[in-house]
Amino acid sequence: MIFVCPLSRLDATVRASGARRLLSLVSEGTAVDRPAGVAPHDHLTLTFHDIAEPRHGHAPPGDRHIGEALAFAAERPGPIVVHCYAGVSRSTAMAYAIACAREPDRDEHELAATLRRLSPTATPNRLIVRLADSALQRDGRMLSAVERIGRGENCFEGEPFTLAPRP
Repeated sequence: MIFVCPLSRLDATVRASGARRLLSLVSEGTAVDRPAGVAPHDHLTLTFHDIAEPRHGHAPPGDRHIGEALAFAAERPGPIVVHCYAGVSRSTAMAYAIACAREPDRDEHELAATLRRLSPTATPNRLIVRLADSALQRDGRMLSAVERIGRGENCFEGEPFTLAPRP
């Protein structure tokens, strides 16, 4: 199970989910207080901006971030909470990438459609998806699937949701 939430709902999501692994995707200077029940070695923080194109003065997501996140998620295949500031772009993109890595035979379009159904506000960061698509050797299918679901509904922050493996 992959639990996705905004920073403001992090403690509640960790508590409700029972997950003991945490992936934080934040911009430099954003403080993340590790919730109770998550050991320091079970919390990975990656720092980059939520941008899909290079922008002066901003750190874009890169191959290193994708590699570290996928390796961290693969260390133990159990429940993990993935969050960013708003729970809309970085976290939904990385949750999608982790789900694709955990289920290599799952259809990218079906998974993206599931993501949209679970989170009407999800707008997965296209650069994260493109980099993950390359890292997972999905030949552009992940990016195509995310482009097909389009931009999510406008919001200040997304509602927490759970991306579960296919039964």
